[in-house]
Order: sequence, then C-alpha cells, then structure tokens
Amino acid sequence: MKRNLLSLLLALSLVFTLAACSGGGGGAATPTPDPAPSAAPSEAQTPEPTATPEPAPQLSGTMKVVATSEDYVTLFDAFTQETGVKVELLSMSSGEVLSKLRAEGGTPSADLWFGGGIDAFMSAKEDGLLEQVTFDAASDLAGDFKDPDGFWFSKGITIVGFLLNDALMEELKLTAPASWADLTNTAYAGEIIMSNPAVSGTNYAVVNALLQTLGEENGWKYFESLNGNIAYYGKRGSDPLNKTGAGEYAIGISYIDRGVEAQAEEKGLTIVYPSDGIPWVPEGVAVFKNADNVEAAKYFVEWLFSSDDNLRMLAEIDKKDGVKLIKPTLEGVTLGYDTGILMKEDLSLFGAQRTEILERFETLMGDKAADE
Repeated sequence: MKRNLLSLLLALSLVFTLAACSGGGGGAATPTPDPAPSAAPSEAQTPEPTATPEPAPQLSGTMKVVATSEDYVTLFDAFTQETGVKVELLSMSSGEVLSKLRAEGGTPSADLWFGGGIDAFMSAKEDGLLEQVTFDAASDLAGDFKDPDGFWFSKGITIVGFLLNDALMEELKLTAPASWADLTNTAYAGEIIMSNPAVSGTNYAVVNALLQTLGEENGWKYFESLNGNIAYYGKRGSDPLNKTGAGEYAIGISYIDRGVEAQAEEKGLTIVYPSDGIPWVPEGVAVFKNADNVEAAKYFVEWLFSSDDNLRMLAEIDKKDGVKLIKPTLEGVTLGYDTGILMKEDLSLFGAQRTEILERFETLMGDKAADE
C-alpha cells in the first residue's frame, strides 16, 4: 500500500513539472527554432541590387582623367566622395589621346581614359599602352562590348546621322538628303562638314562602317565623291553640330543623342537618320599602363561597372541609352531606337584597319583638314 502511494506521488510530481515547462502561466517557454531561410526570395521580396564594391582604403592622391567631355565631372565627384581620390579632368578627343599617348613613350601624363571611339582603344592595346583590369561585374557586360583580356570596356555607343540647317537649306533651295548616297549629290558642294576621322573616333566609325558596308573599292569611290562636297573636316567631333548650328554649313555629319536633339530644336536644325544605315561606335574606358595612380584608375573601372546606380548616372550625363546594350540587365534605362537601323559592323576591324584607313583618308582630305 505504501509502495503504491509513493508511486502515485512520484507520477503527480512528474505531471506538474512537465506542465510548468510547457510555457503555461508565467513559466519561461522553450524557444522555438527559426525556420530555415528559403533558397530563393519569394515574390514579395525584392532582389538586392548589384552592390557597389567597398572603397579600397589604400586609395589616395589624385586621378588624372582624359575624357571627351567635361560634363562627366558629376560622375567623378561621386567617385571622389566615396573614395577620397581627387580627380583632375582634361577634355580631349580619342585620336588626340592616342597620338599623345604614343608621343609620351610609355610614361602617360594621365591615369584613366574615358570616352572616345573604341578603335583608338584597340590600337592602344595592340601597342601595349593599356593596363589590364579584372573584376567580377565584368561578367555581366555583353561580350561584344569589352576586351576579352580586360584591357578596355565600353560605356555606351555613339550613333551618327545628319544635321540640316533649315534656314540655310531653304535659302540655298536644297532638298534634304535622306541617305548616305544622297550626300554625293553635287548640289551640296561646299555645304557639308564632318570631323577629321584621325581625331574623331565617331567619324572614323563612319568611314570604317561605310567601307565595310560598300566594300573597299566602292567605299573609297564613295568617299572621293563625298569629299568633293565637303568644305571642311573639323578637329573635334562637336564641330559639325556647332558650325551647322551657327549657319556656316547647311549639312553636318554628326553624332546624335538627346543633347543634340535639344540643341537641334533650339538652333533650327533637322535631324536625319540615314535610310541606308546608321554607323555606330562603342565608347571606351581604359587605364593607362605605367600611370602614376594606376590603382585608383583600375578601381574606378570596377566602381563604375559594378553599380547600376553609377551606370544610370552615366547614361543621364551622356544623354544616351546605349549603356543598355553594354549591360542588358540594367534597369531604369530604355534603348530609344531599334537596333535594326544600325549598320552591320565587324568591330575587330576598327583597330586593325585604323592606320591604313587614316593614311589614305589624310591624302584624300588634302588641305581641307583642320590644322589649328
């Protein structure tokens, strides 16, 4: 009897102990483990944007940049704010940069090359004048718009069309050209301006693209005819826009972007996209070999292409949407034209044929090329 009573008391004690541990009343509950995180975000979750790399603490000093425009100061100011690296900016065309680089004999006076036709970058790579840059985000860039060895990258593309000074066209009773073929009409003699392809990567792209499209023999015959109508080959890519806008010439062969569209409206210019194809050229970014601040320049390339925010800032400054071709996954940028209107181009020929083409074109231009 006593043994049975003792067993009953032990059982009741065990029941009360279990009840207290179960979390009822004021007792401390046993913590429940958190569920394992899911392997992929749910539909309600927003994937994190591409992260900007952490600023490298060893970066310091000044980064000297040669660029096609001083408008990029906003972008470089953001880089300075994040890294502490000061930036000195010098505006220069791609052809001028390449000539200066070769003249410097391997000791460049700048660290970063920003903008200009990709042909000059290709030539500089072949000459051993560029620094190799590797970073993870490069894998997100389209293969056609980056050097496979990491010596240059494209930041966008430039497209080319015609600018017509409406008042001058009317005064001279000229019919608007609709195609490249139309520009050889002798009615336009002395009324067309384009930039010297030796200094303007954009206009070198025009020459190379038309030679590829027409074939070498027919292409050079075309440029001989066109040369008869061209009054002047400008020193800068902006000369056709500025001089046509000023009424010095009726027709300018020029790059086209949102900025040009705005100026065309202000200056009474009509933009023509040639019906027989639009030449285009990628714009390059590269680091100079043996530069004084090569590490800052290499980091800038990574900083730019690793952040969608930085690329969107660049697109806004450039007033172009071609960066969408460079990084197809980039959101917030919409390509404003059908890529079907672009000429079919083999970009590998841009660098390989540059010297031969420019030597022949220099002879063709004669004393019409700007020499100031």
